[in-house]
Amino acid sequence: MKSGFIGVIGKANAGKSTLVNVLVGEKVAIVSPKPQTTRHSIMGVLTKEEYQLVFVDTPGLYKSANYLTDIMMKATDDAAKDVDFILFVHDGHGGVSDGDIELMKKYSSGHIPMAIAYTKIDIMPKENIAADAKKLYENGIECDVFPVSARKYKNIAKLEKYLAENMPEGDKVIAEDIVSDKSEKFMIAEIMREKILLKFDDEIPHGIAIVINNFSRKENGTYDINLDIICEKSNHKAILIGKQGRAIKEVSAFAREGMEKFLGAKVFLTTYVRVEEDWRNRPGLVKDIFAQ
Repeated sequence: MKSGFIGVIGKANAGKSTLVNVLVGEKVAIVSPKPQTTRHSIMGVLTKEEYQLVFVDTPGLYKSANYLTDIMMKATDDAAKDVDFILFVHDGHGGVSDGDIELMKKYSSGHIPMAIAYTKIDIMPKENIAADAKKLYENGIECDVFPVSARKYKNIAKLEKYLAENMPEGDKVIAEDIVSDKSEKFMIAEIMREKILLKFDDEIPHGIAIVINNFSRKENGTYDINLDIICEKSNHKAILIGKQGRAIKEVSAFAREGMEKFLGAKVFLTTYVRVEEDWRNRPGLVKDIFAQ
């Protein structure tokens, strides 16, 4: 039996969460085209008869911008120190910059082994893959590189086998019926945030947070969920609510469908929008949101 922890690290929108969801076989992290979609380190567990892979999906790598991004970067760096293997996820569609190479060197310079998942090969010219692999090698990146497409399931099985082979010998570290370390309440908040990011595109910056006020299950199996959508400006609130409340009704219905699919039960959802100016630079509020 082999088992171990794999830190999934890379720049924003490299495809980390999508890759983890595909490897685990279930949705354990939300996805959207926007930066800061993943804010926490989220654990996804793949258990097979011969091995167990525990993926630690981390926030994307950013430059410091506010208190929120600072603690996100700390979560990523902490995860990189406490795992058995690092899977650096790189958006192949975006090419390879000098900054990308610097980041790869940073995380491959320690005692923890690393491989690179070179993603999104389904939307890029094939000849770019070999050229980028050559560039990485010429710049001192000597770890194995796996061109993959999570969306098309290209080379996913090959990557999974490779990761399993590189895990240390040992018993399962997580009970085999567990696929994530996050609670249902956490995932409900994340589903709401995901649907907002997807629906509003560039109209609403990523400065959105969700606070669950009530998450309860009735005797008949249905769920009552009451939550606040926190934004940073009054004009963002107006956009979220929309004319005659149409926007908030649409995104709430969109989110409720996702919640019902996740929970496998009927959901009665109540949403409110409130403004908390510059909340991402307010440590007390950020900690309260992260603690829920």
